[in-house]
Amino acid sequence: MYSFIKRLGDLFLALLVTLILLPLFIPLFIILKLTGEGHIFYLQERIGYKNERFNIMKFATMLLNSPNMGTGMITLRKDPRITPAGHFLRKTKLNELPQVFNVLKGDMSIVGPRPLVKKNFDTYPDGIREHVYDSKPGITGIGSIIFRDEEKLISESDMDPHAFYAAHIGPYKGALEIWYNKNQSFLTDFKIIFLTAWYILFSESNLAFKWFKGLPEKPKELNG
Repeated sequence: MYSFIKRLGDLFLALLVTLILLPLFIPLFIILKLTGEGHIFYLQERIGYKNERFNIMKFATMLLNSPNMGTGMITLRKDPRITPAGHFLRKTKLNELPQVFNVLKGDMSIVGPRPLVKKNFDTYPDGIREHVYDSKPGITGIGSIIFRDEEKLISESDMDPHAFYAAHIGPYKGALEIWYNKNQSFLTDFKIIFLTAWYILFSESNLAFKWFKGLPEKPKELNG
């Protein structure tokens, strides 16, 4: 029953967001077409529900060939591959908005574990890889809000970006997503949606750890 009602809620919210933000989509289409390399959308293969693969949709914020340049799938804070408009879209999370179409299609939910590319998915321990996508992946989720400034953490580390992600970010993010699977409810989803907006305005807030009891403890390497 929870899954059925959640799916209805996803459809309602995705349609509502699409209608409300349509006036915003149009100028963004124009800006993206006239800047960077002229691409509006970016499709990328991700791991989804029950570990099936699907193509996630985002606004294009990086150079088209960026996966084969620099740090590959890892994005740094001031990554030179990010387009001029891309910096603003990524900071405000507006680049994620086209995923409402993934929700309408049924690939994603509004709230759930964030879908990862295969290379980052493989940094999850075996037990987490088997169960993290027992829930549909989400546009936002507990992993998204805790790692809202993942690029900053990676950029400030003395380790190789890929090694730092594999050693510290991947395992902890996986533990957070498993926590969500075990504690998901309409109230949990509502809080995560609220916190997604809250952290855009108050990025240094620690509200998630006050609201959600029993979250896995953050490793000291991620407290920078």
